[in-house]
Amino acid sequence: MAKIRTELPKKYHFWNKPREKKLNRSVAGNGLLFLIMGICGIFMALPLVMIINNCLKPLDEIYQYPPQIFVKNPTFENFTDLFTIMNDSWVPFSRYILNTIIITGFGTVGHVILASLAAYPLAKHDFPGKKTLFNMVVLSMMFSWQVTQIPNYMIISWLGINNNYLALILPACAFGMGLYLMKQFMEQLPTSLMESARLDGASEWKIFWKIVMPNVKPAWLTLAIFQFQQMWGNTGAMFLRDEQLKPLQFALQQIAAGGTARAGAAAAVTFIVAAVPIIFFLCCQSNVLETMTTSGMKD
Repeated sequence: MAKIRTELPKKYHFWNKPREKKLNRSVAGNGLLFLIMGICGIFMALPLVMIINNCLKPLDEIYQYPPQIFVKNPTFENFTDLFTIMNDSWVPFSRYILNTIIITGFGTVGHVILASLAAYPLAKHDFPGKKTLFNMVVLSMMFSWQVTQIPNYMIISWLGINNNYLALILPACAFGMGLYLMKQFMEQLPTSLMESARLDGASEWKIFWKIVMPNVKPAWLTLAIFQFQQMWGNTGAMFLRDEQLKPLQFALQQIAAGGTARAGAAAAVTFIVAAVPIIFFLCCQSNVLETMTTSGMKD
């Protein structure tokens, strides 16, 4: 009988393992790097700190010169004034919130789903005109929204959906940047996953929903954050005429433009406008950071 070899080959011995390479950066270099990063972090966080402090400042501190970053006598009167102004309007404050939820929610979800559905065949299928279609998507991103503003308004008017929620939701669903991002991320998925599913009899719809979408979850969550931020800041002033259809951003802008007497309410408005996208980002932060770690997946 042949002897069973119980010893590990020499290449698996711990004394033959290659030593880990050490970084050539010195302690002083690390300290300088952290110092530069700390200074940049302070400058990046300073606007957010000022927004939080301004919403808690009374009027005399808001107009104080030279302006102070931190509040001395914090108060919630700015928020009280804001809700008083909103409650005195002939459209209820809850109506503006409902309009914003409808527009932002359907616009974000619709954009993520439509961009993912369009990106899957461009990334994992071959068909005539594939490169031409993708080049058209890339070309559409070269034009700013000011250039396409008049054509968008004409198309919305021709469709007969002006002064309607769809006037804001449909253009958001067709935004080219989301399709580009999803297509580039889906290309990094191993094609063997889809081929194995097809051999097992899975349909393209099942492959898309059960295999592709779960594996690109960090990508579409990142896209949802960008789209949510854009939809949240949309005032709808170009398409919506009825006050009952306008989102919260339009009402808040009208309050902020009220002059000196409403400076405190305007500071509270700025805080609300900035806080909601930040909270949404914090909820999806772990998945967004995962995008960097999963982007190297290959066959």
